[in-house]
Amino acid sequence: MSAKRMALEPRKSSDVSGLRQAARALRFAAGLIVLGLPLGGCGTGALWDKFMAKDDTFVDEPADKLYNEGLYMMNQKKDLKSASKKFEEVDRQHPYSEWARKSLLMSAYSYYQAGDYDSCIGSATRYVTLHPGSPDAAYAQYLIAASHYDQIPDISRDQGRTEKAIAALEEVVRKYPTSEYATTAKSKIEAARDQLAGKEMAVGRYYAEKRDFTAAINRYKTVVTQYQTTRHVEEALYRLTEAYMAIGITGEAQTAAAVLGHNFPDSRWYKDAYNLVKSGGLEPSENQGSWISRTFKKVGLG
Repeated sequence: MSAKRMALEPRKSSDVSGLRQAARALRFAAGLIVLGLPLGGCGTGALWDKFMAKDDTFVDEPADKLYNEGLYMMNQKKDLKSASKKFEEVDRQHPYSEWARKSLLMSAYSYYQAGDYDSCIGSATRYVTLHPGSPDAAYAQYLIAASHYDQIPDISRDQGRTEKAIAALEEVVRKYPTSEYATTAKSKIEAARDQLAGKEMAVGRYYAEKRDFTAAINRYKTVVTQYQTTRHVEEALYRLTEAYMAIGITGEAQTAAAVLGHNFPDSRWYKDAYNLVKSGGLEPSENQGSWISRTFKKVGLG
């Protein structure tokens, strides 16, 4: 949803002066009780007048005025932080109004645009909780997912945020499969999965450099079994060929090379795997009972 779509036309809020007067009276009575003052008796008239005169300086602003000020700060001034505060003020001063619902989503959007992802997640989560049946609930859920996604770190760091992003994106697809955000969410899921596969490959190569081939194989196996649709699977099959050759399990090395050639015949990784197996006096040959062969047949790639 673009800012243009969210920028609603200004409207006038209803007259709530009676409610404000009742609220001021209630606050005044509560103040007297706390102070231990009687509600009747000499001097209370002057005290009432003084209290009412002071309280008038804190009269709530109309919801539509606050909302439109938020839009102005966001669209014209490009002051996203101030815009978010204006939208939050609508929710604070007019919590049960339609303006509050709209402002809560706009607050989340403003925070997202400002790069304040934690605040965006907070506002969007509150929106989904309070208004699950709203037509804009899908967008709020997408903002949560996008906030996690935009914080995905590089593969050298912990990928906890990536896993959170995938979970949130899958929630968009699960809850709102026909929404305009589901397609975008699916593409982001694939990109995030590619990131997780890249992390596994990096760790696997690290172990291989340390000649801990068993640990390396376990990492490459994760890529082949869990992230088979990512771009890293070709290298993973080559690395499996390499690692199995290094520890003398040539049958699995031949299978890895054969499966790589069958599924990705034009891959540069297959050429390397083929040459590696040939250097050991062998040919790529698939063992149908190998976990590698079974994994690819299971997902229909073999």
